[in-house]
Amino acid sequence: MLPSCFGNLTSMQILDLSHNQLSGNLAWSPLTRLTALEELLLSDNHFDIPISLVSFFNHSKLKVVEGANNRLGDQVEFQSRVPRFQLQVFVLSNCWSNKSDLKFPHFLYHQYDLGTVDISHNSLVGTFPIWLLENNTLLEVLSLRNNSLTGPFLLPSHPNPHASIVDISGNHFDGQVPTNIGLIFPNLWILNMATNLFEGQIPPSLGDLHSLQILDLSKNNFSGPVPEHLAIGCSSLSFLRLSNNNLSGQIYPALSNLTHLEFLYLDNNQFEGKLPNSLSTLTLSVLDVSNNHISGKLPGWIGNMRRLKVIMMLSNHFEGPIPVEFCKLDDLEFLDLSDNHLSGFVPSCFNSSSIKHVHLNQNNLRGPWTHAFDNCSSLVTIDLSDNNLSGTIPGWIGRLSSLNILILKFNQFEGKIPGEICKLKSLSLLDLSQNKFSGLIPPCFSDIPFNPTDQYSFRITTTGITIAGRFQRTSVVVVGSPMPSGEHRRGPNLDYEHQLAAVQNQVEFTTKHMSYTYKRIVLVYMSGIDLSCNHLSGEIPPGTGYLGEIHALNLSHNNLTGSIPTTFSQLKQVESLDLSYNSLNGGIPHQLIELNRLAVFSVAHNNLSGATPGQKAQFLTFEESSYEGNPLLCGFPLHNSCTPTSTVQKDQDEEGEDGGFVDMEAFYVSFSVSYVIVLLATVAVLIINPQWRRVWFQFVEVCMTSCYYFALDSFRKVLNKRSV
Repeated sequence: MLPSCFGNLTSMQILDLSHNQLSGNLAWSPLTRLTALEELLLSDNHFDIPISLVSFFNHSKLKVVEGANNRLGDQVEFQSRVPRFQLQVFVLSNCWSNKSDLKFPHFLYHQYDLGTVDISHNSLVGTFPIWLLENNTLLEVLSLRNNSLTGPFLLPSHPNPHASIVDISGNHFDGQVPTNIGLIFPNLWILNMATNLFEGQIPPSLGDLHSLQILDLSKNNFSGPVPEHLAIGCSSLSFLRLSNNNLSGQIYPALSNLTHLEFLYLDNNQFEGKLPNSLSTLTLSVLDVSNNHISGKLPGWIGNMRRLKVIMMLSNHFEGPIPVEFCKLDDLEFLDLSDNHLSGFVPSCFNSSSIKHVHLNQNNLRGPWTHAFDNCSSLVTIDLSDNNLSGTIPGWIGRLSSLNILILKFNQFEGKIPGEICKLKSLSLLDLSQNKFSGLIPPCFSDIPFNPTDQYSFRITTTGITIAGRFQRTSVVVVGSPMPSGEHRRGPNLDYEHQLAAVQNQVEFTTKHMSYTYKRIVLVYMSGIDLSCNHLSGEIPPGTGYLGEIHALNLSHNNLTGSIPTTFSQLKQVESLDLSYNSLNGGIPHQLIELNRLAVFSVAHNNLSGATPGQKAQFLTFEESSYEGNPLLCGFPLHNSCTPTSTVQKDQDEEGEDGGFVDMEAFYVSFSVSYVIVLLATVAVLIINPQWRRVWFQFVEVCMTSCYYFALDSFRKVLNKRSV
């Protein structure tokens, strides 16, 4: 809390308390008595700041209020009251509030000198405040990003040549973008309208924004072609993202006029035709045309774009071989050509030390995997799945020390799984399923930690945008660009970094009998092994049970023999364990009930015997299909109950005692006591009842006589035979 003595500093003009851990409600703080304040900087604290600023309405000299990354406190706003101050800078972004109906601050209606307004990331509701633009003709920066504002995006009737940044992304604005937007904001540097509900065509007047450097219209419902005037007029563009719309037609060759363009995102639209050769003149760092209908062969001229770091062309209709010219891209870090119709061999010339992620899956690539990527020491991801690749896994793969993801499923690979894979200490996802691998499972797999890491993430950040000089008469400046001439407005030190989150690594991995696409933070925490549908034989190495970090293990549809290792009880993180369709024998280790995270389990179609783990822990949820095809298995959830022998064996497993089902010591004691009781009861009956006693003695005498003569006759017959 601020000490009350702050209220005595009545001559204070500039107060900077930012980047601390101060708290308290600003409406009741001693700062409300500092009427000489001109600048109040409170960003990055724990203050409760009322968005209405009613407690500061008497501060006639107040010009700057910056309170980003705090909390919006409760305070009633009296619309009849007019503040005495005229703010030039109002920044109250990313402030948490427990209100779901927080409205746009009404006191801004009485402000006519604003140069910067940033109230982004606050979940504000209501319609677009057109009066804010009408009243503040010198407004430079307007950021309403990530709120809940609705309705159409309205523009003032008069131009605003001072506006440099307009960011209304992440709201619910709908309708069409005003066709005169290029006339109202002729000197914009940044226009971000992404993630809204805009529809119709992109206004051609955007081509009049000759100073525009960043344009983001992604995640809307725009349709039709890209205006050619946009490509011709916005010659200063360095960042253009039109992703996730319904744009159609061909990609205009006129894009070659954007000589400063570094980031081009046209993904998730309906573009068709071929890539125009004119794009080869651009100095792109990122080219993303994925999820369209672009056809033809991959152009070799891409190899001349030596600054390319990211190539995203997945889910199109490209055909033919991968051009060897791609190997010239020494700075390439991310290559995704998946889900096309590419054919031929994987070029062996890929030896760039900078490349990190390679996705060539879902194509028609064929032939052996020889030397492609053998010197790519920075590789994190290799996905060659769903092709017709053959031969063996090259032994040099053990040199890829940074490799996290190796996906080779649905190919024709054969031979043994090389032990060199065990040298990949960073490996987290290994999928060799649906191939022709044979031989044993390498015991050295237990040497791989299979710990997920954050190397899966991949981001690129554009150049920052800075409004320089808190009270110097400067304009918005893009770092690395020349300062515009002339004196304009005063602004805060506001850094605007545009994250290119659209470039992200993602892979498909099968677990829990389903194929999932893992990306973003989910991929960071996923790890697993899939060796299913091969010709692997021999026993499961006991060391496999010590892979305690994996979430999925699939060894199904092989020729594995032997028993299920009891060490599998150490797979504490495993959620899916599939050992079905093998030739495993013996019992199911009762220790598996310790796997508390297990959601899917299958040992179907083996030669297992004995009792199932039964109705215990996670095994209570597994159905009969998890055990079917093992006629010697019994117990829940199977219909055949276990025999006593099976029960004895089950209890031996559970109790670990050599005595089996019956306690022999107790048996001997109970038998002796029972025998003595029966004997004494018989004697007592004979003593009490004389008739039964006579009958008993007669019976004994007859038995003794019969036995005597039987023995005597038998003895005589033996003597006669000997004499003969």
